[in-house]
Amino acid sequence: MKAFASCCLALASCFATAAFACDNPPMVAIPDGSVASLDEMVSAQNGVREYMATMDEYLACLNEELEAGGEDAPAEFKSLMVTRHNSAVTEMETVAAAFNEQLGAYRAANPSE
Repeated sequence: MKAFASCCLALASCFATAAFACDNPPMVAIPDGSVASLDEMVSAQNGVREYMATMDEYLACLNEELEAGGEDAPAEFKSLMVTRHNSAVTEMETVAAAFNEQLGAYRAANPSE
């Protein structure tokens, strides 16, 4: 029984290591649109685009790890991967909404641009 438990622990740690092979990209900075310059907003827009592309790669990595785990992967591993995926999607939606909000603030503060 001890041998079985040791094997299960070793298998679970292998899956856990694989789960952390995908690195969550750092958050992008979004300036306060009510006081930002046009250059700052353009830079932020480019940063958000790059962030979204990197996050898409991160999501693809998570999906690959989940598929690589196969049907025999422990339920905890599957749950962890799904949670990480859902958290990343929520983060992406939050970043997009924050940028759009600040873009609206920029446009309100600079109606002639």
